[in-house]
Amino acid sequence: MDQLISLGDGFAVAFAPSNLLFLVIGAILGTAVGVLPGLGSAMAVALLLPVTFSLDPTGAFIMFASIYFGGLFGDSTAGILLNTPGNSSAIATSFEGHRMAKSGQAAKALGTAAIGAFVGGTIACTLVVFFSPFIADLARVFGPAEYFALTVVAFVAISSVVADSIVRGLVALGLGFAISLVGIDGVSGAERFTGGIPQVFDGVSIIVLTVGLLALGEVLHVGAYIRTGGGPGKIIDSKGSPFLGRSDWRKVIPAFLRGTSFGVPFGVIPVGGSEVPTFLAYGTEKRLARRRKDPDFGGRGAIQGVAAPEAAGNATAGTAMGALLALGIPTSATAAMMIAAFQQYGMQPGPLLFERNADLVWPLLASFFVGLVILLIINLPFAAVWAKLLLVPRHYLYAGITVLAMLGVYAVASRTFDMWVALGIGVVGFIMRRFSIPIAPVLIAAILGPVAEVQLRRALAISEGDPVALVASPLPIVLYVLLAIVVVFSGVRHLQAAQAKRREAAAIR
Repeated sequence: MDQLISLGDGFAVAFAPSNLLFLVIGAILGTAVGVLPGLGSAMAVALLLPVTFSLDPTGAFIMFASIYFGGLFGDSTAGILLNTPGNSSAIATSFEGHRMAKSGQAAKALGTAAIGAFVGGTIACTLVVFFSPFIADLARVFGPAEYFALTVVAFVAISSVVADSIVRGLVALGLGFAISLVGIDGVSGAERFTGGIPQVFDGVSIIVLTVGLLALGEVLHVGAYIRTGGGPGKIIDSKGSPFLGRSDWRKVIPAFLRGTSFGVPFGVIPVGGSEVPTFLAYGTEKRLARRRKDPDFGGRGAIQGVAAPEAAGNATAGTAMGALLALGIPTSATAAMMIAAFQQYGMQPGPLLFERNADLVWPLLASFFVGLVILLIINLPFAAVWAKLLLVPRHYLYAGITVLAMLGVYAVASRTFDMWVALGIGVVGFIMRRFSIPIAPVLIAAILGPVAEVQLRRALAISEGDPVALVASPLPIVLYVLLAIVVVFSGVRHLQAAQAKRREAAAIR
């Protein structure tokens, strides 16, 4: 009851005309920066953070939160339309979202993303308001062994589910691991696999990798078809409305809830941000689609493959903000930036924040709900307008994507070296598409590989090299058992699919 009273007082502050204006401005600016390839939501927060320092603390944090959630939608918009997600949290949404866009359903994909972001974010923020103590307890459960188990589940489960061939999935996973090993060792500080090149001491940037594999790889792939007169070079006419029909709602509501259930717990676990829950949500929807024999997954694009990852990503963002406020734990790069903002105003996130600065915390929590509604109101009607980008002739559109992508890569560190690396990765992405090697395992391994390595080495260091420590608590055992079930089930499905193809080939002969 106390939370409801405090939240009501927060809404009274959030609905002040000046704060509503800050929410609208933040939503628009965050979305605009998030849409730009290579920038994304994290860059939106970093670029626009200085703007908020001239405001009073309440108005600044309200605008900051709106920029954060607006940037997340911008990430997905770029991924769906251009196959260039602004941030790694939108990669999973891009797979089916871009397929929907190429089949003329861009407006519906963007509408689904907007609604999914609203649903996942709203549920997560509600849980943050009422269950902050339980969030703290959940965060304390995870040690190095539990983190490592989670990453292993993400690696193997995703590679076995998203790929038509387990071998191709493992090849892609190995390539991602190889990329993740380049740079400075996170534990010992030793240089490895850099070839003595100073520019790669920090490793391969995830922005460079994402832009190269997804954007430039797609540009080269489509360019090859344009040159030979193939289908992907044709103008795509986006048909339909961003508003979902009755049959669409029946598909997306369960996907929204499944995605949210993945995203909520990961917001308080510093194990790689929202990449793990979004990929797990996508893998779950693809596995369920195979069981239903849904032809849209991997073909025209499945709406569930947009709904679940988008809900998972925003649910993670919502509980990450709760973990920051209640525990003072930054579980993402954006949350770490927000700690700097709090310190700028002489405040420290954590349990005492709710007591010492309640006049700021509750309006901020209330602004999460209001900001999500404003984003839905702004972005849902304009989804069809964004979709008109696909009416631009392919050669002009993809030339523009290339320029924007390279500018985004250059903006990361102002180095032409990164542009050459992105181009080389783009060629690899083109080859992977030609030989049907999946992209998702490369990205998930490159993102989570360093996390898995560090947590594994910490667990072994604590146990003085005893590997039994990796399964010394119940949670890792449960996760590994679930992983074994998923792998066996996926292997059986792959064998059945291969036998069916052989029977069809024999029948044709």
